[in-house]
Amino acid sequence: MRAVIQRVNNASIAINGSLHAKIDKGLLIFIGIEDSDDHTDIEWLTGKIVKLRIFNDKHGVMNLSVSDIQGEIMVVSQFTLHASTVKGNRPSYYRASKPEFAVPCYNNFVFQLEKIFGHSIKTGIFGAEMKISLLNDGPVTLFIDTKKKD
Repeated sequence: MRAVIQRVNNASIAINGSLHAKIDKGLLIFIGIEDSDDHTDIEWLTGKIVKLRIFNDKHGVMNLSVSDIQGEIMVVSQFTLHASTVKGNRPSYYRASKPEFAVPCYNNFVFQLEKIFGHSIKTGIFGAEMKISLLNDGPVTLFIDTKKKD
C-alpha cells in the first residue's frame, strides 16, 4: 500500500463538474493498493497517518497531528502510485490491484481510518474521473510505502 500525504489548507473533489467533497485544514491522502496488501498494511498505515506530527505548534515546529489540530481528512484512490517506469516511456500498472480486490481494500482503509481518527473521512469515488483541487500548506508532502516502512 502506498500513500502520498499532503498537508493542506483546503482540498476538494469535483466529479462531472459538480462538487463531491471538500475539506478545510487537514490531510489529503492519495492511496494506491496492490494485491499483496492486507489488514496489517491497513492497520499500520492508518495508525501512522493519524499520529503523524506534521502540523506546526505555537512555536512553528511540526509537532502536532491532524487530530491535535482538529483537522479533516480526505482520501482519494490513486492506482498510478504503483506505476512502473522501468521500461519505455509509458508507465505500466501491473502492480496496481484490479477493482475486485482494490475496492474492498480501499473501503476497509477508509473504515479503519475513520475508526482511529474518530471522525468521518471525505472520499472520492473509486474509479471515477475526478478533479482534485488543493492548497498545499508548507508545502508538506510525504510518501509512505507499507512494504518499506522507512
